[in-house]
Amino acid sequence: MSEPAPLRRNTRFQFLWLGSVTSELGSSLTGLALPLLILAVTGSAALAGLAAACRIATGILVSLPAGVWVDRWDRRRILLCAEGVRAVAMATLVAAVLADRVTMGHVIAVAVTNGAADAFFRPARDAAIRAVVPASQLMSAYAQDEARGHATVLAGPPLGGFLFGLGRVVPFAVDAVTYVVSLVCVLLARVPRRPANVEGSGRTRMRADIAEAARWLWHRPPLRAALGFSLVANLAANALLLPVVVLVGSRGGDGAVTGMVLAGLGLGGLLGAALSAKIGALLPPGKLMLVVVGVFALAICATTLPFGAYWPAAPLILAMIAAPALNVVLRVLVATLVPDAMMGRLVSLLQVATMGLAPLGPLLGGVLADRAGGVGALLAIGGSLAVCCVLAATSATLRGLEGAPEAAVPVEAMPAEAT
Repeated sequence: MSEPAPLRRNTRFQFLWLGSVTSELGSSLTGLALPLLILAVTGSAALAGLAAACRIATGILVSLPAGVWVDRWDRRRILLCAEGVRAVAMATLVAAVLADRVTMGHVIAVAVTNGAADAFFRPARDAAIRAVVPASQLMSAYAQDEARGHATVLAGPPLGGFLFGLGRVVPFAVDAVTYVVSLVCVLLARVPRRPANVEGSGRTRMRADIAEAARWLWHRPPLRAALGFSLVANLAANALLLPVVVLVGSRGGDGAVTGMVLAGLGLGGLLGAALSAKIGALLPPGKLMLVVVGVFALAICATTLPFGAYWPAAPLILAMIAAPALNVVLRVLVATLVPDAMMGRLVSLLQVATMGLAPLGPLLGGVLADRAGGVGALLAIGGSLAVCCVLAATSATLRGLEGAPEAAVPVEAMPAEAT
């Protein structure tokens, strides 16, 4: 059997990756520009958090049915429709800004629409990566994909702040264009239309399909423990943005400075992606997760040290260096265990399991920033996460999560659903 071509020559994966880079860059720059727009219009950090919370909440609510449909429907068409919907939604916001008719109702409607599209795009793209990349190259592919995410976090906030300074409409117009570019890249990638084994899936009930994926996850206790811990960590991570924005603003930083500070997350992640193979080999996933989250909690608290407007970037860079290695190891573990015909459901189920509290994050961060200021909010978030990390360290099940599929119960061997 011949060796597969190097990943860099896999044009289908590279087009898919390039489209994702472009699309996520647009989302990242508006991730800062949208709160700045709402703060400029309303002056309320809590309302800015509400818009972000609505997008995340919609994505979570739609995730489970979206995962079922990703396993049943034409995956290429799902990706194309998701990008088209996001482009149109952002174009309506561009029109509203140009007409000086921005309302919270419209902003929330755009957030909800994009959140629903996100719920379809994410599992379809993960399934597409697995379909176009040989199993022996999944680690490299996910490492490259992880670098994509952190590179956009690095470039997006400063670019969003800069573009917002040029004009309120500019970042949202750029975001709309990035979705169109991503749509073209999906076409060029020739994403497989259907899962490899879907016979009869259309004749089952959605509830039964979701239950099958839930049973697969239930028979892996270490993975369940990791997901529960991720639930808390993601709540803290999603609460950070507005307290950091308020903190930097209280120290005299403008939108561009805020973007540079938040770019620390992307810079740390990008460095970590380059080192993911070496870092991931140091500890098994369960213990690596405890170390990564513990460092993250301490870094959140360290952002409050009184060293100027740019200082929070330093601990944010440190906090993110080890995160990519953990993400890559877990994604490869899931990709090698999950049957292709169940991939959409499992990706969506894992998204719900890890992000169930995330919609509360922006709202919690905004309320804490309004009540306690940036310093108080960040200390509350970081301190609470540190306590949770200490408690999680007492779990032998979590510590026992290994990179090898030691808990791999074949799908066929699991108990059938009661009829």
